[in-house]
Amino acid sequence: MTDALLDPAVLFFVLGIGAGLLRSNLEVPQPVVRWLTLYLLMAVGLKGGFTLARSGIDADAAAALGASLVMALLVPLIAFAAFRLVTSVLQAGALAASYGSVSVVTFVAATQHLQQNAVSFSGTMSVALVIMEMPAVLLGIALARRGDAGAQATPWGHLLKDSARDGAPLLLMGSLLIGWVTGERGATVMEPFSGDLFKGMLALFLLQMGLDVARRFGDLRGLSPWLLVLALVIPLAAATTAMGLGTLLGLGAGDLALLATLSASASYIVAPAVLRHALPDASPALYLGLPMALTFPFNLLIGIGLYASVARVLA
Repeated sequence: MTDALLDPAVLFFVLGIGAGLLRSNLEVPQPVVRWLTLYLLMAVGLKGGFTLARSGIDADAAAALGASLVMALLVPLIAFAAFRLVTSVLQAGALAASYGSVSVVTFVAATQHLQQNAVSFSGTMSVALVIMEMPAVLLGIALARRGDAGAQATPWGHLLKDSARDGAPLLLMGSLLIGWVTGERGATVMEPFSGDLFKGMLALFLLQMGLDVARRFGDLRGLSPWLLVLALVIPLAAATTAMGLGTLLGLGAGDLALLATLSASASYIVAPAVLRHALPDASPALYLGLPMALTFPFNLLIGIGLYASVARVLA
């Protein structure tokens, strides 16, 4: 865990939080943030595709993808049951969608941590990232609509169409396929883009993330303490469940750590964008504030190192 905290990219995240709390005028311009988001999605997809081209899809890859799909359905159910104890069906469903879906940036930080510690992982986990993004969002919305008539604003057909058009998973999967098709030749050609620049671009993105997290702390005022506790307990429960499932399936240490990280992460980009239209009465202070202000910093500063350490022991 100490290695994760001493990673330069993570320290830039801490710097961003500090600057935000001091109300500094430090800011990464929004067009640059948008460019960085596109860059990270492309680079992660390409890296996963290149790795997948080298390793191929075998029984281990199939097991990892199967485990990711199970977790994509299981985590929102766990989150919904837990949050329902302290909030309404509508709010619990929205939170289940956010906590069941995944964070690309958390995944990227986890891959960097594994590479820094010479722990190998397969390109399959980039496919798992795509697989886990939307099923949980749709399940969370279904759970919310089950108990709240006012949540029926967006027809399922429109929701599915909008989800399919969403740029983030589309770019990620497209980049992964390009990396897979081009293989070693593509990896050599794209190395300056997807390799040499990656760490610096991630550090700049996390600097802005730190600033955004500091601004989200205000959303936590007045919330039930139990909601704050669950925002940390649910990721740990999800990671523990993923570790157990991955160990039973014989996943390697790297894939096991990434499965746990994905299961423990929460979406603050894709899920909120969908929920804003699908559940207009749900509170963004909950489904965006909790993942952004509590779960993301916890995973980045503590969780990733913890999951990787446990995975090395179990695998």
